[in-house]
Amino acid sequence: QLRLVESGGGLVQPGGSLRLSCQISPYSLDGFGLGWFRQAQGKEREGVAFISVNGAVTKYTDSVKGRFTISRNNAENTVYLQMNNLGPEDTAVYYCAATVPGNAILVLTAQDEYTYWGQGTQVTVSS
Repeated sequence: QLRLVESGGGLVQPGGSLRLSCQISPYSLDGFGLGWFRQAQGKEREGVAFISVNGAVTKYTDSVKGRFTISRNNAENTVYLQMNNLGPEDTAVYYCAATVPGNAILVLTAQDEYTYWGQGTQVTVSS
């Protein structure tokens, strides 16, 4: 069973930055497509950022384009989400997820396409 553990969440002021990490074990990250999702209180979970198996293709939801960057380090078995210029609307529990998409460049964005999920890390943007 693949295990995903998020870290890096916390309280940050508007305009600030955070970098979330998701450590994956016990298997290699190779072959997995990866995504970050978030769920704000009282709202449905939404997809935020996604990266292909080979790392060459990324997709973002419109509200984070230009502010968030997803990346992966297969040697460290870790996927990252760099979040800049954060606003109160980014407050949520952030989850990383993994899937086996079938080819190296396909990026899956729907929640039901992801098989493995972490427990989440809270990000709060407030002054």
